[in-house]
Amino acid sequence: MADGAAAAGGRAAAEGASRIEAVVSDFGGVLTTPLMASFLALQDAHGVSAEDFGKAMRAAAKAGDGEIPLFKLEKGEISEPEFLDQLRDGLEPLLGHRPELHRFREVFFEALDPNEPMIDLMRECKRSGRRMALLTNNVQEWEPLWRTMLPVDEIFETIVDSGWVGYRKPEPQIYEMTLERIGIQAEACLFVDDIEANCEAARELGFTAVHYREAGQTIAEVRGALGL
Repeated sequence: MADGAAAAGGRAAAEGASRIEAVVSDFGGVLTTPLMASFLALQDAHGVSAEDFGKAMRAAAKAGDGEIPLFKLEKGEISEPEFLDQLRDGLEPLLGHRPELHRFREVFFEALDPNEPMIDLMRECKRSGRRMALLTNNVQEWEPLWRTMLPVDEIFETIVDSGWVGYRKPEPQIYEMTLERIGIQAEACLFVDDIEANCEAARELGFTAVHYREAGQTIAEVRGALGL
């Protein structure tokens, strides 16, 4: 009986792995080192704490239409110069002066490195015959920087960038757009992201989702889900 149960469990795992036809991965914090390093680098470069950055964002949202400027930037609703102006407006009363915020994007990306174990995992997923998509909350003006960090076009056939499509995770529309572009149902897709809210939104649409916490845990969970 025990052998029968084990065999049934093995068949179920194999069936689950076989139904996953596509892998959809986040960019920052999954295929790169943690984004916290970038926020700390901005703090060091501009003398502005992460707490004050957060306060400035909330103040700018309150002064505007209620939406955090970073979210609007990530949806292409405002440009990077407009975003930085709103951020300066929020920071000025906190700091007692108006910060310049020179080289904002360069400082942000210089603090990141490729997450090589996860990049190798994505290559393995591609070799297994899965369709590969990258789904990122990002910024139009930042594309030349992040696209050259990693072998993006080598691994991913489909790239959905919030800055160009007008939606951002965890909004359901951006997941639905990704599914339309790869032509596969959510139930046949595995999604990987370092933010649990983004994973939960994917699960609500039918994706299998893995919440990235560190590379070893994620690699084990992805390989298990795909039967690699």
